Formats: sequence, structure tokens, C-alpha cells
Amino acid sequence: MGMFDKFPVPKEKAHLIGELSRVDECWNAARFDSLPHVVRILTSRNREGELEILKEQIDVVEEVVDEVVHTYHGGFNKAIQNYSQILRLFSESSESIDVLKDDLAEAKRRLSARNKQLHQLWYRSVTLRHIISSLDQIEGIAQVPARIEKLISDKQFYAAVQLHIQSALMLEREGLQTVGALQDIRSELAKLHGNLFFKVLEDLHAHLYNKGEYSSVASSMLEKDDEVPTTTAVAIVDGSYRMSSINGGSPYDGHTDNGSSEPNDEKLNGGDGKDGRVFSQKIPVWLFNSTPDEFVETIKKSDAPLHVKYLQTMVECLGLLHKVPAAGALICQRLRPTVHEIITSRIKAHASFINSSRSGIDRVTQTGTTSLQFLKGQLESYQLSKQKRQHGISLAGTLLAVSPVSPVMAPAGKSQVAAKELLDSILDSLVRIFGNHVVVGELIESKSSLQSDMKTLKSMSTDGNLDFEASQAIGRYSIGFSLTVLQSEIQQLICEILRATPEAASADAAVQTARLASMGPTKEKSDGSEDGLTFSFRFTDATSSAPNQGANLIGQGWSKKGSNVLQEGYGSAAVLPEQGIYLAASIYRPVHQFTDRIASMLPKRNSQLGNDGLLSFVETFVKDHLLPTMFVDYRKSVQQAISSPAAFRPRAHPNATYASSIEKGRPVLQGLLAIDFLAKEILAWAQAMPKFAAELMKHVQTFLERTFERCRTSYTEAVLEKQSYMIIGRHDIDKLMRRDPASACLPSAPVQLNVRNSSYESLSTDVESELSDLLLNLRPIKQENLIRDNNKLVLLASLSDSLEYVADSIERLVQMMPVTANQMDSGMPSRTSSSPTKALTSFANEYRKLAIDCLKVLRVEMQLETIFHLQQMTHREYLENQDAEEPDDFVISLAAQITRRDEEIAPFIAGAKRNYIFGGICSIAANASIKALVDIKSINLFGVQQICRNSIALEQSLAAIPSIDGEAIQQKLEHVRSYYELLNMKFEALLAFVTEHEHLFTPGEYINLLKVHIPGREIPPDALDQMKEILSH
Repeated sequence: MGMFDKFPVPKEKAHLIGELSRVDECWNAARFDSLPHVVRILTSRNREGELEILKEQIDVVEEVVDEVVHTYHGGFNKAIQNYSQILRLFSESSESIDVLKDDLAEAKRRLSARNKQLHQLWYRSVTLRHIISSLDQIEGIAQVPARIEKLISDKQFYAAVQLHIQSALMLEREGLQTVGALQDIRSELAKLHGNLFFKVLEDLHAHLYNKGEYSSVASSMLEKDDEVPTTTAVAIVDGSYRMSSINGGSPYDGHTDNGSSEPNDEKLNGGDGKDGRVFSQKIPVWLFNSTPDEFVETIKKSDAPLHVKYLQTMVECLGLLHKVPAAGALICQRLRPTVHEIITSRIKAHASFINSSRSGIDRVTQTGTTSLQFLKGQLESYQLSKQKRQHGISLAGTLLAVSPVSPVMAPAGKSQVAAKELLDSILDSLVRIFGNHVVVGELIESKSSLQSDMKTLKSMSTDGNLDFEASQAIGRYSIGFSLTVLQSEIQQLICEILRATPEAASADAAVQTARLASMGPTKEKSDGSEDGLTFSFRFTDATSSAPNQGANLIGQGWSKKGSNVLQEGYGSAAVLPEQGIYLAASIYRPVHQFTDRIASMLPKRNSQLGNDGLLSFVETFVKDHLLPTMFVDYRKSVQQAISSPAAFRPRAHPNATYASSIEKGRPVLQGLLAIDFLAKEILAWAQAMPKFAAELMKHVQTFLERTFERCRTSYTEAVLEKQSYMIIGRHDIDKLMRRDPASACLPSAPVQLNVRNSSYESLSTDVESELSDLLLNLRPIKQENLIRDNNKLVLLASLSDSLEYVADSIERLVQMMPVTANQMDSGMPSRTSSSPTKALTSFANEYRKLAIDCLKVLRVEMQLETIFHLQQMTHREYLENQDAEEPDDFVISLAAQITRRDEEIAPFIAGAKRNYIFGGICSIAANASIKALVDIKSINLFGVQQICRNSIALEQSLAAIPSIDGEAIQQKLEHVRSYYELLNMKFEALLAFVTEHEHLFTPGEYINLLKVHIPGREIPPDALDQMKEILSH
């Protein structure tokens, strides 16, 4: 149906298209063959029907063809009519052209007859027009000084410079040089040249130090609010550039007070200004009245920040005035006094802010709490503050007194925080200022290289008496010079904060500035040695540096502002609670960030300037002065902490319970707590100065090594020549103690058991049995080989817990150690890959190993004490004549000693460690009681009751220890009572019991039951053989 869609058929006959679509496509074939259709009709049964269908289709086709022909015929008639009309118009035009040719020929004939007269009239018209233009120019020039003053007052400096240059060039034109009335104008323009130069320079100076209207601070606020002042339309009407604001007005419309229009710049150049066009790109406000030129177009298309555009405009003004070298010289002379004034003003503002909101500053300071601050705060509020020493000084005060620095000078003290905040504020301002100097320095250097011809400068000698030679004598302004002066001033401020006076700070700053300024531009060397500052320190009690007198500024306009500027101290003492060498830690990071920011701002050709200087000064100071001083101070503090009589004196309330954390009252030994405090403080210094973290950690290693030796000395003094100390050093016993499941509670113990049922109990029983046998073989135990002084046992317990606390603290120190730049460069950022961290980890292991040895000594000591008391069983006969009401004296003594030692040790050690210390008593007591039967000569029924009474008393004393498993104790001592109660059985009953409970006791223990003499018990001669026969099955 697609081929019939485009036929021009009316809507009322649209059904014809459908009829056409039902016609077979074979009728539309290119080579139509009618024979098949004829044959089909002739052979059809309904020939009339087939013919009728063909006729209907023929009618439809004919009707469609009629419509198409009708439509195309009407269009063809219209085309013929249009063509005839075109022919008629062409004929008429040809006739009009012929008439015009005749008229032009007649006009040419008539004009040729008066050619000379017309030429004279044209020449007179041109002469008059030139005279009128000159008069307009003279009139416009006469009003130029007033217009320049108006533009200066409106801070349209670029437009004023443009107008001044155009007017000066116009006065040099031929024909105007001889006009006497313009001599006064020339004199005024010469004076305006100098005035304009100083106005531009003053505004540039203000914006250099972010004090201007379009400085970086102000522009950032404007850009944040999307309020950059621009204009939207600039039109040229009558040859004059007229700037229009959005509402159609103009802040400077070129009309004088008497209503006459001022001559515009285009008229000053002699143009008629009849052409008009619209200029519609955005321009900054300070270029509002300027004449569009290449520089204005560049500013409009630039994506630079607003303050950068303004600085570019000011330097361009200086370039147009040919005053770039002179401006550079004056900026050089003004640089140091201005920077000094800015630093001083920032410090004064900071001081006034602190005084007005001191409480707020304190809150801000407290929000930055580090782990060291937390420790100090907890120590100050520690519950042990109730425990006064003899002179009434609390533990917290003692620890804080151990530090070689005062609390305000500590790594997170108020002085450190205040110094960092102050320096961050000052350096941030100086970085912004240096960014302006980079922009201006690049522009001035580029323009100074282009302005070699100074004839115009010399021709105007009355504009300030600053010629090219004078500017060369003062020196050329550069980025390197401004950076040197900034670093020098910051260095002096840092020296005042540190109370260190370098050699450079004691010299006259003006002399140094003049020396640096007098140096001609040289190629930057890769080592930067010529731009570096030499540092030779001496320390002083004075808080202000030597007075420094600035240079007298040359030139009109600045002579009053820059004369005899005294650079005295900065007054940082008003902000800092305390000054001193330790403030270098808070200075290091701001200076490092300042150096990085400066290096990122420097152009490529000046990239070497940021390598040395201020950062080198601070790093040299830290390396040569702070670190040695810190090492000496902290070495004295460590020595004082570990040599104090109270350093290794356990301290706790008699009835106090053990606390797991310092803030809750963990009774760590005062010496070790002080060492931990000092180590964390040194870590805080290392975090403040990551580059020197490795050296500081070496100091920590030295301190920890000395402390460890002191701890080992205390440990040795407590256990020297004692049997328990010698026993744990035996290889076989040490191996068994490592395998003992009870050792799982020890720090970093090698035993790791996950089985809690029969296998665990079996291993525990086997190890305990082996250890018991080895210890019982040491009998008799002598009293002088035991630690009888309970204070030494308490010391061992407290020392163990304190050593474990320090070991844990050392491991946390390793995790908190900063990754130094050297480790990053070597491709080893991991903390565990560096030698300082390995050494600290090794120290942690040594501390923990000594803590474990203390616990082992205590455990073995209690086991030996048990053997010492129970070995008295073998020296007596248990032939009692009455029921046992009280246990034996040695059992009472043992139970009392266990209770007393537990009470004394409990405040100093955790419950699991108490279980480890006293948990070995039960097994050794049970084993010793059973094995003692062999050595007992005689025993009767009441004697058995006495032994059972002893075991009950011992069970009660052990069960009173909260950390010990009472059920396990009852089970083991019940086993002893069951064994001795077998002595009350007759021989036959005993054999029956052994038969049923063959594995309840060992074969040797069953046989020992028969060896002891019991009055009244009959034992057959072959009793041993019968017992062995039963046990052998």
C-alpha cells in the first residue's frame, strides 16, 4: 500500500486507496502478460462475476487517475502563470537599467566640466574637519587631569593609566607640540605620572598582603557567595566606549558639571566614531572604565581567581608606566617591615582573642585529648590519690613530676597547643601572602626583562627622583628574595618561641635585606646553598629577639610609612603559657606543611628554593639541640624513677580488690608506671616529629633496657639462692610446666587447649603427677631454701603484673609508632619491618617472660611450702586415742599461711593468676599425703580420722580462695580421704574393693596399704601376692 500513499487523493475519496491495495500487483508488472488472465476467466465457472470484479477495479483505477490528473494539471497551470510573470518583470528591469545608464552618462558629462572646483571644495572640507578635530582634542586634553584624578579616586587605575598614556602620546603629535596652552597640561601630566605610580604601588602593596578590597580573603568570600562584581554591556557610541550596567546607567557617563559631553578617547585620536557595536563580555569592576584592549580581553577570558586578576592589572599598570624596576625596589624595601608587622598583629589579635574567650579556648584544647592526655587525666583523678606518701604527695602528682617537662609544655600541653595554633594561623596568612608574591614576582621578572629601554623613565625625572640606576642599586625584586625574607622572619619568630637566638637573628635584618636585594638575578643552583640560611644557636632567657631596624623607603608617598621601622620582638609570650626548646615539637609539623605548600606554589624554575631554608633550620635545631636535650632530660627522669626507694614498693589498700585498668586502680609499681608514662610521652614527641621517630624510639629502647635490668635485679634479689628459683630453671620441670594446662592463663603461654573434657583432665592429671613426683623427690625441704618473707612474695606478684602491663603498653606503642618517610621511601611502610619496632617487640617479650618467671616462682614456692609442711607426716605415728577435733599443727600453719599470702597477694594480681599460684597446692598436697603412707610407721582408726581431718582443713583453706575451683579441690582431697579410709577395711573387704575399683588408685598405692602397720588388722602372709595377682589382671 506504500506506493499509493503519496497520491493526491481528497479525504472524502480516501477509500479509493484501499480499493487500489486490493488489486493484485501482477497488473502492475513491467511486462504484463494478459494471456493467463484471459485463460483464467474463460475457464472460470462464473465468468460474469470475474468480469464484474475486473470492471470494478478498472473504475477505481480510472477514478484515481482522474483525481491525480486533475491535481497535477492545476499545479502545471500555476507554474505557467508564474513563469510569464517573471518574464514580464525581467523585461521591465532591463528597460529601467537602460534609462539609468543614460542618466549616469549625462551626470558624468556634467561633472567632468566642474572637476577642479569640486576638488577645491573637498580639500577645504578636509582642512576644516582636521581643525575641528584638533580643537576637540585640545579641549579633551585640557580635561584629562581632572578625569585621571576622578579615575584614581574611583580606583580605576588601569583606565587612568590608559588615559594618561593616550594623552601623553597625543601631546607628542605634530601640531600640538607648539601649542603653548598645553604646556601646563604637560606639567600636570608629569606630576600625575608620579602620583599615579605611587597610588598603583600602594594599592598593589595592600593587595600583596591581603589588605585590599580584592585580596584573596575578600575575593574568596565573594566567590563563595557568587557575588563577583562584573558589568554586562559595553557599547561604542560615537566612537566612545561607554560601559553600561544592567539597569542601563553608568557610574561614569562622561559628562561634566556644565552638561557638555567630554571628548572621548576615540575623538582624542581623531576618529569620527559614527560606527556602533555592542561588547557584551563580563569584566571586573576595576576595569569598568578602561578601554578594551588585548590585556582587558585576556583578563575577561582568564579563569584565574579575582585577586590574581587584580594583581595582574596592577603590574600591568606599572609596566605601562615603565615603573616595574622602581616598584620592585620599593617592594623589596617594604617587605621585611611589613611581614614583621603582620606577624606581630596576628599575635596581638590571637592574644586578645584568648583573653576574651579563655574558657572557650580551654574547652577546645581539651577536645584534642590523646592517649597521653587520657593517661594524665586519669592519673590526676585516680583513686589512689587518697594514698598519700609521707609528704602528702599523690601518685598522680609523683608521675607528673617525673616528666622532665611541665604539664603545659608536655606534648599535648597548653603551650604546645597554643604554639601550634599560633604558628598555623601565622603561616597560613604568610602562605597566602607568598602566593601573591609568586604572582607579582613572575610578572615583574617577565616585564623587567622586556623593559630594557629606560628612555621614558629618564625623560621624566621629576616624578619621584627614583631612576633606573637607583633601582638597580637597591636590587631587583624576585620570588627568591621574597621567600628568603619570609623564611627569615618566620625563623626569628620560631627562635623567640624556642628562646633560642641563631646567629642570623642577632644581625640587623635591614642589612640582610639590603645584601640580598643587591644581589643581581642569578641562575638557581641545585643545592640552593646561596639561598640557604646558616644557623648557629645560642640560648637565652630573653623572650624577644634583638631589635632590627628597617631601611628607609625611597620615593614620595612611602617615605613616612617606611622610615625607621624598628623590628623588635613579636610578643609571642603574651599568647604562649610557656616558651622553651620543647616547643620545637609543635613547630615541626606546621613548618613542614608550610614548606610543602610553598614548594607546590613555586614555579618550576624556582623549585629548588623550597628545598632548604626554614625546614632545614627546624630539622637542624631538632637534631642538634632538641633531641640531645630530650635524651639527657629523660635519661635523668628514668634514672630517678627506677632508683627511687618507692619505685619497686608494692602499694595497695589491705582489703582492696584487683583492678584490671589503671583508671580503676590497677596497682602497677610506681617505677614501671613512671617508665610507661615517660615512654608514652616520648611516643607523643615522635608522633609530633615523625622524621625523628626512629631516634626517639632508640631512646625508648635505652630506657626500657635500663628499666628491665632494674626489674631483673629486684626479681633476683627476691629469689636469690631460693629453691623455687633454681627449680624453674631445670629443663625437665620447665618443660612440664609449659605442658601444664594451668599455664594457659599465663601471658603468651604456649599451651593452647581447646579440649575441656576427659582428654584435658587426663593431660592435667598426668602433668601434675609428674611434677608432683619430681618435687616430692626433693624432700626434705629445708626452711632456709624457701621464701619466708611475704613481702618478697607480694613484690614478685606485683612485679609480674606490672611487667605484663608494661609489655602490653610496649606493644601498643609499636602499633602507634608513626611510619617515617625513610621507611616509606625504602618500600617498607609496615611498622614491624623496621629495627626500632623489632627491638621494642623484643623488649615486650622479655618483660613478659620475666613476668611469667615471677608467676612460676610463686607457684612452685607454694608447692614447696606445702611439701615442707606435709613432710612432717612421715615423722610421727598416727596412733590416736580419741576422735580428731583439730588438724595437725603443721596443717594449721600451712592453711594459715595460704590464707595470709592470698590476702596479701590478692590486690596485686588477677584472679586467673591467683588460681595459677595457689592451684598447684591441692595436687601436691594430695600426692604428698598418699605417698606419706609408706613412711608412716603405725596408724590406727583415730589416726585415719586425723589425716582425714587434715585434708578437710586444707580443703577449707583452699576453697576460701575465690579464684580456685572448689569442686576440683574437693574431688582431689576426697580422693585422699577415700584412700586412707581403705585402711579401716579388713583384708578380704580390701581385696574385694580393689577388684571392683582396680584403677581408682595405682598398684603401688594399693600395695602400700598392706605395708603399714595397723593394730588389730590381720594380714595373711601371702597378702602381697594376692594383691599383686588381682592387680595383674
